[in-house]
Order: sequence, then C-alpha cells, then structure tokens
Amino acid sequence: MSDSLPSAAAPQKQEMREVIRLLSHYAESHRNPTNEKIHFVCVPVIVWTVLGLVWSIHPWAAYAGAALALIYYVTLSIPFAFGMTVMASIMLLILQNIPQAYVLPTAGAVFVIAWIGQFIGHKIEGKKPSFFEDVRYLLIGPLFVLSFLYRRLNIRY
Repeated sequence: MSDSLPSAAAPQKQEMREVIRLLSHYAESHRNPTNEKIHFVCVPVIVWTVLGLVWSIHPWAAYAGAALALIYYVTLSIPFAFGMTVMASIMLLILQNIPQAYVLPTAGAVFVIAWIGQFIGHKIEGKKPSFFEDVRYLLIGPLFVLSFLYRRLNIRY
C-alpha cells in the first residue's frame, strides 16, 4: 500500500513545493503498511472527532475551525483544499444531524480510541508521530490520506 509521491503529485507551481515537502517528510514516518492502514481509518476519524468536540462548544466554532484549516490548505494546494472542503462538509453535515446531547460523548470516546489506534500504528512503525516535531503535521495527516486517493484517481495536487 505504501506509495512514493509519483508524478501525479508533481507540483505545477512554485507554491506547490511546500505541500510536496511536507507530505514527503510526513511519509517518512508512515511507511509500514499496517501503520498506513491504521492512519487511513484513524486520521479522518480524528478530524471528525475534533470537529465534534469543537461543535459541542458551539456549532459556529466548528465551522470557523474548519474554515481556518481550509484557508491553510488553500495556501498549500487548491486541489487538496477542494478535497478537504468536501470532507469537512460531509463531517459537519453528520454533526448537524446528530442530537447535540450525543456529540460530546461520542466525539470524546471516539477521539480517545482513534488516538490509541494512531499510537499503536506508530509503535508498529517504530517512529514517533510527525506532529511531535511540528504541530502543522496534524493538518498534513488528512492530506497524506487524501493524497493516496488523488494518486489512485490521477488527480494532480
């Protein structure tokens, strides 16, 4: 399952180089196929749980948080920003359809379980999570997962 960053990821513009650099560095600690599979499940789940935890404070806070992340993604890659907009929209729609009383306990419990999965994956990998080095990698993880889909669909990013 481990793919290097092939030509579909080749940057078209100068500003694209940063996203490739970040993804390449992130990939260095995500080469084990089991760790990758764990990340493919846990990273999107963690994104949803973070939105859910913020949603439990106030739904507009979750929308604002998603918007801030999307602004960062636009600076890295328009195609990735589009994909993350679709993903965030689906996640926010799910949250909108869950009774408010269930959002916090559900998101909280799933958050803990997903992070346990992440740390198990890194134990298997034998490398620490990238965000220990740079907190931006918490936002790069979802792009890493999305990059596999984009490469399979031959979408340039």
